[in-house]
Amino acid sequence: MTHPEQGPFLRHDWTTDEIVAIHDLPLLDLIAEANRVHRLFHDVSDVQKASLLSIKTGGCPEDCAYCPQSAHYREVRLDKAGMMETEAVLALAARAKALGADRFCMGAAWRNVRDGAGFDAVLAMVRGVRALGLEACVTLGMLTASQAERLKGAGLTAYNHNLDTSPEFYPTIVTTRTYEDRLATLRAVRAAGLQMCCGGIIGMGEAVRDRASMLQILAAFDPHPESVPINALVPVAGTPLGQRKTIDAIDFVRMIAAARIVLPAARVRLSAGRSVLNREAQILCMVAGANSIFYGETLLTTPNVAEYEDDALFAALAPPRAGKSVHS
Repeated sequence: MTHPEQGPFLRHDWTTDEIVAIHDLPLLDLIAEANRVHRLFHDVSDVQKASLLSIKTGGCPEDCAYCPQSAHYREVRLDKAGMMETEAVLALAARAKALGADRFCMGAAWRNVRDGAGFDAVLAMVRGVRALGLEACVTLGMLTASQAERLKGAGLTAYNHNLDTSPEFYPTIVTTRTYEDRLATLRAVRAAGLQMCCGGIIGMGEAVRDRASMLQILAAFDPHPESVPINALVPVAGTPLGQRKTIDAIDFVRMIAAARIVLPAARVRLSAGRSVLNREAQILCMVAGANSIFYGETLLTTPNVAEYEDDALFAALAPPRAGKSVHS
């Protein structure tokens, strides 16, 4: 089901207090409202599979406290790798498509895009992914308006650049760039006519108000981001957040539901951290409005749900096979 961009349920003037109140509704009321909104804007049987590949790994000069790819954290065990060959990337994209992926996402551990051979290679990868009939998304760090235009010209579907958290909490997580740097890249993405893929991470020590503040900023974009990945922290030994406990599954459900209500037309992506959820918790997230997952056993450098487990998840979502006994 489609819905016009302008309508009574699409708002750009949410306040943080309103979103906190939504997030903190009694759980069953929250899920019911999120599911109602989800059904108004989406076909609930449409859950997109996206595949994510690190095309250049490690050595990033940023100091994001959650990220094992940062060059600042020397105790992290990570196999660094330079830019992959275009042919190898496209072979993996073809495999992802054969396994049912609709979108192929590529990430490079850069602070910002630099014109030259590396960026030219990314543009070739984007053209190749699109030629396979897949949506193409990249996350490359900060970029300029002209670079965004070049990506658009190569056929890029969407650019991922997460806000991570609220402006208030952000300086405790990243000090090598500002929140305004993030917003400037998102404005360049929008100006080029690219879809915006932008969300954040929960479980880093932030308050519920920080989570709500991030959603408020996303909702202020007009139009809303087309894609909103909700990640839970995957603690990695050697990073500043490596000793944090994984979040409770209900925290994930609440954040998914709040995002669905505030950003009703977006694809809400159940992203990093999904591996801590059992099948039933993942299905509850989908009831609450998640309609995309990352498919594949690795998300850049952190573990994801095994493909056979996702196959079982989608089998559970499908109608029971005709003639199959419920007790078999």
